[in-house]
Amino acid sequence: METKIFTTKEIDQAAVLLHQGELIAFPTETVYGLGANALNESAVKQVYAVKGRPSDNPLIVHVSDFEMVKDYVTDFPEQTATLVNAFWPGPLTMIFNVKPDAFSKSVTGGLKTVAFRMPKNQQTIDLIQRADVPIVGPSANTSGKPSPTTAQHVYHDLQGKIAGILDDGATQIGVESTVLDLTATDGVPVILRPGAVTKEQLEQLIGQVRIDQHLISDKEAPKAPGMKYKHYSPDVPVWIVDGGLDVFDKAISWAQQNNRRVGLFADEQIVAETKERVSETFSFGQNSVESATKLLFAGLRTLDEKQIDVILAQAFPETELGIAYMNRLKKAANQKIIKKDSIFE
Repeated sequence: METKIFTTKEIDQAAVLLHQGELIAFPTETVYGLGANALNESAVKQVYAVKGRPSDNPLIVHVSDFEMVKDYVTDFPEQTATLVNAFWPGPLTMIFNVKPDAFSKSVTGGLKTVAFRMPKNQQTIDLIQRADVPIVGPSANTSGKPSPTTAQHVYHDLQGKIAGILDDGATQIGVESTVLDLTATDGVPVILRPGAVTKEQLEQLIGQVRIDQHLISDKEAPKAPGMKYKHYSPDVPVWIVDGGLDVFDKAISWAQQNNRRVGLFADEQIVAETKERVSETFSFGQNSVESATKLLFAGLRTLDEKQIDVILAQAFPETELGIAYMNRLKKAANQKIIKKDSIFE
């Protein structure tokens, strides 16, 4: 199969293929998604096959407006209108109870709920409208690997496996949407996956919100994507460095003593101070969690292609957007962290 790169002037062609059951990757403000007609079970099953994704992992359904959601949901919690008005289109996914048989088990993962999102990307909204169907949209990459933030990342992973990619340049945020479960029996919304819409922003509008810190093991079925211990991982092992230049020096010395070639993902100052001691570097620029988050997956992908043995990646405080950044980085590193007081055997 030849994978075609569609420009934003060729949306109609991509929409026809999508409606017919082909797979089309699409851009959002977070990461690129792998689109399939959510009402076509055969197409949805192709998504699992192409990604190598576990079949118990539910999929997010992407819509072009809130009216499209109403066709499938049994009832809406009282917070829904406030959240839609504040964050749609945008990086907030909401989980609702859905009508029986509204979607196949390939979409729901066997659950009675489905996650919905309206992405903040006009090209993709146009694509959904012209295809005239809701579309599933997990990240357009090989399952478990760093998510794609450019069309080129998608092509690298899925060329020859999908019909096309709608190219709208690099994404703006760089990590997947916040997933908010609105179906808890006690009525308190629960963040199952942190993202750019933070707990603080949500609580300002709707009151109490919980964060589910539970990491799903391989034997458990997740209620939302990205909940497993290890995810977003390059082939090269990743270690998180939690500290300043002195901790990076310690981590680099440990790697060198073990004859490991180091790739560094850090801000411009750390890179400048240590680049003579490491094999490869990827700077995310200024020391800000926004810059680090936007370039995290691109940095991991770039370093993974180099001749190195370990990636050392900079930590950030786990507040606001830092919660989402560290959530992805901890899973990429399989929870391995180097701190000032770490002891190496």
